[in-house]
Amino acid sequence: MKHGKKYTESAKLVDRAKLYEVQEALDAAIKTATAKFDESVEVHVRLGVDSRHADQQVRGAVVLPNGTGKKVRVAVFAKGDDAKAAEAAGAEIVGAEDLVAKIQGEGFMDFDVAIATPSMMGLVGRLGKILGPRGLMPTPKAGTVTPDVGRAVSEAKAGKIEYRLDKTNIIHCPIGKVSFGTEKLSENFNTLLDAIIKAKPAATKGQYIRSCVVASTMGPGIRINTARLTASQAQ
Repeated sequence: MKHGKKYTESAKLVDRAKLYEVQEALDAAIKTATAKFDESVEVHVRLGVDSRHADQQVRGAVVLPNGTGKKVRVAVFAKGDDAKAAEAAGAEIVGAEDLVAKIQGEGFMDFDVAIATPSMMGLVGRLGKILGPRGLMPTPKAGTVTPDVGRAVSEAKAGKIEYRLDKTNIIHCPIGKVSFGTEKLSENFNTLLDAIIKAKPAATKGQYIRSCVVASTMGPGIRINTARLTASQAQ
């Protein structure tokens, strides 16, 4: 794979053979972010589980203490007082049958998070093939199917992110922007890793966290010392 000049220069600042401590890795991610925009910082965690087995799934949601730095557009499937609560909490899109029809008929997808009340899931279920592949289908495990939609909207706006395994047993999550600085990114990183470690399936055998890499949007990957990481999280 051929990389651009900026990436190549940034990559020279990273020792690929080294396992970095968390703050050191985040410092490096900030230094190697050379794009003209405020790059996101992402975490990629490879787990020692098999996502093909239901008892080894790792999925959940966590509110990052410093948010993600991204403006989140929220759609809520609700009626009556629940719809009013969602609007009051700042949801950009609120609807029921009309919203389902708009997504099905017009391909409307101008939102980043979808939330629904339990009573609406019979209706929202029709959108499984549309929302599912995009990771937008509301689920109780992620806290996006809830009777308290006002709270769910507030949490989404405050920086709640969902983490889940992909087919290669890796979790990919943003933890903020380069402009956050090392301290805030570190707080977000630790919050995410705490949640992932607590979500360890009982059926897991051997090493749970196999590897962890941080990187800015356009920068090189920086490997983290997972032995130190899991030890500190366990204390």
